[in-house]
Amino acid sequence: MKDGPDAGVSFNFEKLDVWGEAIALADLAYRVTREFPDAERLGLTNQLRRVAVSVSANVAEGSSRASRADFARFVEIATGSLFEVVSLAMVANRQGFLPDAGYRDVYAAAAKQVRMLSGLRRFLLA
Repeated sequence: MKDGPDAGVSFNFEKLDVWGEAIALADLAYRVTREFPDAERLGLTNQLRRVAVSVSANVAEGSSRASRADFARFVEIATGSLFEVVSLAMVANRQGFLPDAGYRDVYAAAAKQVRMLSGLRRFLLA
């Protein structure tokens, strides 16, 4: 038995553009951390990947909540994770692990994502 898009199963969060962008952010985090030093595998590499993944995970989890206010809380948590992404990317850049171009890519993706999350949260609380 196969789950996913080919199994005829879909989840409500998959229809949200903000979730799709969060998945793209996680992909970017994995891509930019591939070249980090081996000594950082349990440090910044792991932290940056985990927090980037948590953005989409919180949007997905929040979408299952019974109330809009509960969903908005998970969007707020996702926003906090996004801020962590930016902070960790800055540390990685300053330590020479993340080139300036990679940092700019992460920053731009995060800036787009924060606008989308903010809009979703406003909608949910209206």
